[in-house]
Amino acid sequence: MPSSPVTLRPTHLADLAWFFQFQLDPVAAYLAAFTPPQPLDEAAYVAKYSAFLRDPTIHMQTILLAGTLVGSIAKFEVAGEAGLTYWLDRAYWGQGVATSALRQFLRLEPTRPLVARVAWDNVGSQHVLAQNGFVQIGTDTGFASARQAQIEERIYHLS
Repeated sequence: MPSSPVTLRPTHLADLAWFFQFQLDPVAAYLAAFTPPQPLDEAAYVAKYSAFLRDPTIHMQTILLAGTLVGSIAKFEVAGEAGLTYWLDRAYWGQGVATSALRQFLRLEPTRPLVARVAWDNVGSQHVLAQNGFVQIGTDTGFASARQAQIEERIYHLS
């Protein structure tokens, strides 16, 4: 577990510049796999996520570690299904930050079921989901922009 407290707060417009920088990390993008097709276009990124901040079906929170912005977590809806997404600055991987942030987020976000999709080889994220009660219910394949290839993804569910 992290030595400093992990907290969540509603995402602010100014947070998007940090989130954009996090997703430029090539190792993190590779593991996330399903990234925007044009990951270097900051204006497009900010425009897309600014709209998300105004969308009542999206619940976005910013992850803080001892007051430092380290990631994001959100519930979104696609075709009537509630999905979960999160991103953590790679400098904080392996410290329990994502596990703690997801645990807190699940107390704030009442929507169930929640579905999360994870690249087949993103073992860390699979562990975070399992530690928070998600169970793998299947697999799918999709085009991963960060890898420029079709890959398998694992589908997790929380009732």
